[in-house]
Amino acid sequence: MHLLGLSLLLLVPEYLAFADSASWTVNHPKTLYAWNGTCIWIPCSYKIPGTGHTLENLTVYHNFEYDKRTRDYTGTVLYKNQKAKEFPSRQERVQFLGNDRNNCTLLISPVNVNDTGKLGLRMTSVDNNKWLEAISLNVSERAPPPLIQLPSEIQELQEVTASCFLNFSCSGYKIHLQWSLEGHANTLTFLNVESVSTESRLTFRAQWIHHGKNLTCQLWDPTQQQVLSEETVGLDVKHPPQEVITVIQNSAPIREGDSVSLYCTYNSSNPRVTHYSWNIVGFRDHLQPAWLMIQKVAWNRAIQCSACNKWCSWSPSVNLDVHYAPKDVRVLISPPTEIHSGYRVLLQCDFSSSRPTDVHFFWKKNGIPLKEGRDLRFEAITPEDAGSYHCLVNNSIGQTTSQAWELRVLYAPRGLHVSISPKDGVVEGKTAVLSCEGDANPPIFQYTWFDWNNQDIHHYHQTLKLDPVTVQHSGAYWCQGVNQLGRNHSPPSTLTVHYSAATISRRAAMGVGFFLAILLLAIWGVKLRQTWKRIRSQQGFQENSNGQSFFVRNIKARRTPQAEGPHSLGCYNPVMEDTISYATLHFPLSETNAQRPGGARNPEARGLSPNRDDTVTYSVVQRRQVGDYENVTPEVLEDEGIHYSELIHFGVGERPVTPEGVDYVTLKH
Repeated sequence: MHLLGLSLLLLVPEYLAFADSASWTVNHPKTLYAWNGTCIWIPCSYKIPGTGHTLENLTVYHNFEYDKRTRDYTGTVLYKNQKAKEFPSRQERVQFLGNDRNNCTLLISPVNVNDTGKLGLRMTSVDNNKWLEAISLNVSERAPPPLIQLPSEIQELQEVTASCFLNFSCSGYKIHLQWSLEGHANTLTFLNVESVSTESRLTFRAQWIHHGKNLTCQLWDPTQQQVLSEETVGLDVKHPPQEVITVIQNSAPIREGDSVSLYCTYNSSNPRVTHYSWNIVGFRDHLQPAWLMIQKVAWNRAIQCSACNKWCSWSPSVNLDVHYAPKDVRVLISPPTEIHSGYRVLLQCDFSSSRPTDVHFFWKKNGIPLKEGRDLRFEAITPEDAGSYHCLVNNSIGQTTSQAWELRVLYAPRGLHVSISPKDGVVEGKTAVLSCEGDANPPIFQYTWFDWNNQDIHHYHQTLKLDPVTVQHSGAYWCQGVNQLGRNHSPPSTLTVHYSAATISRRAAMGVGFFLAILLLAIWGVKLRQTWKRIRSQQGFQENSNGQSFFVRNIKARRTPQAEGPHSLGCYNPVMEDTISYATLHFPLSETNAQRPGGARNPEARGLSPNRDDTVTYSVVQRRQVGDYENVTPEVLEDEGIHYSELIHFGVGERPVTPEGVDYVTLKH
């Protein structure tokens, strides 16, 4: 406690030497650097304690001291205002750039080595509040070298920013910082209360070739056109081994079966190479030595080696130049995308290497030799060109065949047709199978069936099965196929359905019955027509008669024939039981037999008109119902009636003229 009090008493005079009253707030760089002949820019700001106070007097001392006797500061005065609140802008080498409120910036130009030391800014406010602020100056004989700053580690391909820093900046003296390495440089100048400096920032992408090289930053005086100072640093760029190569140590050409010696080397590595690796025929082997021996080489694949530190670097591939048959034969196709029918297509035979290089090309399609040549062109490819293609390349060593290239040609449905099974028709009741067959790539994914009326039958599968099939299914059918490229339809194909044996028998029986019915109707029609003709004939006879009429009365009892006169004859027909048959045969009398014995004549003959011709009269009356018959015309033609015939007699002498034919009269009762 006593020591602390003693220390405070010792610090009181020093505190009083710099501040006669409350503390001021003054900001400025602690030390300012320059060299002989340049200038010093002193950024400065202040704040007087209290409110509304302003600066009244300012005195700038060089190497000031505190006089305890006068209780004031003494030293070389570089600047002092003579009147209160009047601050001249320049006195000798010192220029005041501030004001009486908050700015105390100064410019000293030129400066020399003797200016090194301390500046004291003695400031007094209007209320006699005093303050002294000390500022350090460092003026050298020559320009100091700039300071280069680099990242702690630089790796290849890394974007690096290097900084060249100089603790000097003055608006009255121009300088320039320049770099020895190409890149993008940007110069910054700082003039503030925290720092007075000049900085140049160089941005570049580190390369392995930068490793070990010097990076220099120079302070350049553009007025004098000379370098005032410079700084150089070495670049340490971490990088994997560079320019790694595989060296074939065999001098003669290599043939199959030879032994080959190889060596792996590199140009630069940071850090150093620790191990090597070899890549042989696609197999990587980590081997410690940098050399490799291949026994009985029989291939010509690429060989690589790598040199490794933290990173590994591979050499370019080298070929052993071994004589061999063509390698990696393959088919290249253009266009490489989907191939549609009609496209122009080019198949090209390609290979990776051959030794010797003199080769010949051949093509096979589906295993059959096609043509010779490297290119196979199709100006307008068709589905028939699709297939498996092989390319063959040969040289004097041998021949190599490519893998099969399946050439797929895409096209809309084509060649659609309907296949019907069974082929020659089907008997009703059996099964009929219709198949929509065609060619398409990609395959048809939708089928539609149509009948002979072009009506969609709403069946969408490739096969249409009719089970059981009927005669009504007979007709033409066609189908439509659709894939991703289009649609097409088949021509109609006719399905024939035959009747079964049972149907044929049934229909034959119906036909025979129908024929018999037609025949009976025809016969009935003929008879009806004949009957109609008889009726018409009898009606005509009645119209031509002399108006006589007769009646035939129905006789129920069966009668037997009676004796007639010599000139009449009656007969009984037992078949015609329900009819009355009457016949009279009348012959002319000769002179010898004019009189019969007894002198009696046939009464019927007596009743005949002498003018009547000798005829035979025959009448048939058919009875159907009980009643009387009249000689009236029936309303409906019937088969019943009275038949009347007049026949010419067969007498001696000249035959009289008689009408031709037979007249019929039918009377309905």
